[in-house]
Amino acid sequence: MRTSSVTNPIVLLTIALLSTVFFLAIFFQDKTYSSSISSSRNSDSMARRTFILWLHGLGDSGPANEPIKTVFKSPEFKNTKWLFPSAPSNPVSCNYGAVMPSWFDIPELPLTAGSPKDESSLLKAVKDVHAIIDKEITGGVNPENVYICGFSQGGALTLASVLLYPKALGGGAVFSGWIPFNSSIINQFTEDAKKTPILWSHGIDDKTVLFEAGQAALPFLQQAGVTCEFKAYPDLGHSISNKELQYLETWIKQRMQSS
Repeated sequence: MRTSSVTNPIVLLTIALLSTVFFLAIFFQDKTYSSSISSSRNSDSMARRTFILWLHGLGDSGPANEPIKTVFKSPEFKNTKWLFPSAPSNPVSCNYGAVMPSWFDIPELPLTAGSPKDESSLLKAVKDVHAIIDKEITGGVNPENVYICGFSQGGALTLASVLLYPKALGGGAVFSGWIPFNSSIINQFTEDAKKTPILWSHGIDDKTVLFEAGQAALPFLQQAGVTCEFKAYPDLGHSISNKELQYLETWIKQRMQSS
């Protein structure tokens, strides 16, 4: 009886310790598994998130363009991150050197198919746009879900930024823009960059960036091997219409679904 009375507490203590160890092992394994699933879901969510960068026109600002996103009412855009940066203030040649928000210098207005180009200031602005894109991709966004859009000067910068980026992006949308560089720069387009589709929208009555400047994009992009959908809008001057934005929503949504 004495032996039994000494042995039983030890057995019970051993069982209790083993139970505790087993419970802790299961608990931490479950926590690790749950954490792994959560991390995987977050990563997957980031990869599927759409990023839209909007580049405004000469003399404008980013915040003034933010109402554009209210046009995109489709549920596919509920996880979209929008960014509306403002251009730095720079002297602009076409406005007699006046300082105003400007992505790069514009030698003359109105812009025609043969207007001179300032590639040096343009390429500096392109680097800034690429830094924004890089930050989003580093944060987990798939390049195929990155869309760059812009109006007028912002549209010209959109074209340059998309075609000079080393990876294929979801798309580039140009509104009332122009080709801001010479044909020699085509040699700098990577094969992946050429895969990025371009949507070009232009008002036929545009008196600031003439319709001919927009039309010149088609043969230029065809020569470069870039796919471009060109849409002309009658009775539209140098501005953006709701019809253009509604089509942009459809255009991006189609690419979101295919990707």
